[in-house]
Amino acid sequence: MASKNFPGVCRELLEALSRRGYAEPTAVQRSILSSEASGRNLRISSQTGSGKTVAIGLAIAPDLMKHVAATTGNVSGPYALFITPTRELAVQVRDELTWLFENIKGVTVQSVTGGSDVRRDQRMLSRKPMVLVGTPGRLLDHLGSGKLVLKDIGHVVLDEADQMLDMGFKDELDAIVEALPETRCSHLVSATFPREVKRLADRFQDDPLHVQGTQLGAANQDIEHIAYVMRPKERYAALVNILLLEQGERCLVFVERRVDAAEVAEYLARDHMSALPLSGDLAQAQRTRTLNAFRNGTVKTLVATDVAARGIDVADISTVIHLSLPQDAAIYTHRSGRTGRAGRRGRSVLLIPPFAERRVRHLLERARIDVSWEALPTPSQILKALQKRSRRVLHEKLETHRPDKALLTYAKTLVERYDTPSLVAHLLEMVQPELPTPPLDVASLAPHEGSDAPRPRTPVKKAAANKPWRSKGYGRRGSPKLGGGKPPRGKK
Repeated sequence: MASKNFPGVCRELLEALSRRGYAEPTAVQRSILSSEASGRNLRISSQTGSGKTVAIGLAIAPDLMKHVAATTGNVSGPYALFITPTRELAVQVRDELTWLFENIKGVTVQSVTGGSDVRRDQRMLSRKPMVLVGTPGRLLDHLGSGKLVLKDIGHVVLDEADQMLDMGFKDELDAIVEALPETRCSHLVSATFPREVKRLADRFQDDPLHVQGTQLGAANQDIEHIAYVMRPKERYAALVNILLLEQGERCLVFVERRVDAAEVAEYLARDHMSALPLSGDLAQAQRTRTLNAFRNGTVKTLVATDVAARGIDVADISTVIHLSLPQDAAIYTHRSGRTGRAGRRGRSVLLIPPFAERRVRHLLERARIDVSWEALPTPSQILKALQKRSRRVLHEKLETHRPDKALLTYAKTLVERYDTPSLVAHLLEMVQPELPTPPLDVASLAPHEGSDAPRPRTPVKKAAANKPWRSKGYGRRGSPKLGGGKPPRGKK
């Protein structure tokens, strides 16, 4: 790796970056390296998936190395503290910093989070890691017990500050900041800076250096944004059809509540579709197993709440589906940023009931997102698209791959014995993709484009009687009432 691409970065970090495939810095990393960041409080604004964690790691590395060199082994606690809103994000940040600092002797990175074994945390803290990542509640617990001492802190980082405030961590953050030494560098890292976060930042930082990586919407250049309008009661059927089109690809489905995640995943499983829920109801061990199954491809669809999805670090999610609509532009930005990462193309799909269309249009305008308003694919279009995909794979194999000799010999025997067109037709029929469930009839409504005129009623076939969830209503904000009312038939 040419050091000119990463000016001022030491050899140890350059080697780590090279091993991870970094040929050049991302926009936010370039901004950090080209600015007078040394000794400054940083206010970093950049989109999800744009490399903010590595950027802040590059910024604190010089001071961290000086501290390690000056330390004789008699330290009271960590030098750098990263505070994150969720366990998953804490683990993600810890892992990113671990590989970044792995060549720097004396630097260890650890994490403490809610749901983990307290005694394990205490043993780890007794070894005095130089960099500590944690969630607010667990950090405050260890401060109260005296197992965590923050008097040596030189850098503190609030990661995803907007989400921490949304989750009600203001009191915990205030208590942690109170325990920090007055002389320190304080950094805020966030995809967006709404008014509440700016107020927190102004209390937390003096004379901050603003670092702009990618502007709102800029990180979405590799994402195709698609909006479908349909009756509220048919959004599950629309979800099934979209997932059928994404056969073999990783998809992330967003819902509002924990109970929604469990019930949508359950109904997808009943339709023989590979899906698991991810929410705060899961124990940490189960959350870890679920994420690992999604990461290694054992499960192709994850149904998640906004909070649980923070920290999902999977680069090849092909499609994000908003079954429950985002409440503001910042949430949409965070959600859609889970796809289209690391140079890959992605899709962000909104399933919109008519009454929410105007609000969604305003939301997308605020996010500066160009969206394509389309008609839902019909069952015949879905089957045709899947057929084309399988034939495209066949053509690619014929052009690039030669079968082994045994198969070629057997193929010649079949050609000699049977009519060639009939033989090929039968083989094509055999390789057609087997769908877990047939596509469903869903009435696609034309976009209203802001008009207040009433919509025409469109006849549509009723969903299958053995799928009672599809006929359940939706709340006023466009969220499925999966947890309310009477349970579906056969469910107790």
